[in-house]
Amino acid sequence: MGFADFMSDAGLSMLEHWVTTRSYIAGYGPSQADVASFKALPGPPKVEKYPHAWRWYKHISSYQSEFTSLPGDPSKAYTTYGPKKSELTVNPKDAPKSAEAEEEEDDDLFGSDDESEDEEAKKKREENLAAYKKKKEGKAKPAAKTIVTLDVKPWDDETDMKKLEENLRSIEMDGIKWGASTLVPLAFGIKKLQITLVVEDEKVSIDDLQEQIAGDEDHVQSTDVAAMQKL
Repeated sequence: MGFADFMSDAGLSMLEHWVTTRSYIAGYGPSQADVASFKALPGPPKVEKYPHAWRWYKHISSYQSEFTSLPGDPSKAYTTYGPKKSELTVNPKDAPKSAEAEEEEDDDLFGSDDESEDEEAKKKREENLAAYKKKKEGKAKPAAKTIVTLDVKPWDDETDMKKLEENLRSIEMDGIKWGASTLVPLAFGIKKLQITLVVEDEKVSIDDLQEQIAGDEDHVQSTDVAAMQKL
């Protein structure tokens, strides 16, 4: 589907929804997808109406001097990026089923509960249903994971950013996998470290992780969660 016209409320709403859990239009760093989308906008979206789109716009504007060197295909239109299909439920039959509806469907798989059925058939149906539910419950669910983008700010422009990142990546917590990182200009020559990581939700507390990162008091001034996206 891709983005709609950014000159319309529908297009801006689509962009707002897209960047609510993302720092970039595509991938984990600035690219030509961001450039094309940025240039399609006449100016920054209204912060009171589209706060996430406004945040993304301001962030990408800091890369304007690097637009031509960012990775990606500059010939692609911004409408080729964004959601592949509408996340709105157009037809009620496509709406997610409730737990009760799913249970009714499970019952139907093994025949109706008609009062007229004989006891043997009823017993057989209930045995089949019990076996099916046991098998269904026995399937191991994959661990819930989240992609997190962290902004780590140093004290000043003299902070050793390589040492800061080295100390950060040395943090060992079960359920964390560190990803790509980049330095993002702030002001007065100061750059923040923006780094992505994948965490297992049940094993990792983002608050605890931020506390550990802040423990590097010689290098770290503060940390912020820039974006989170469920896998």
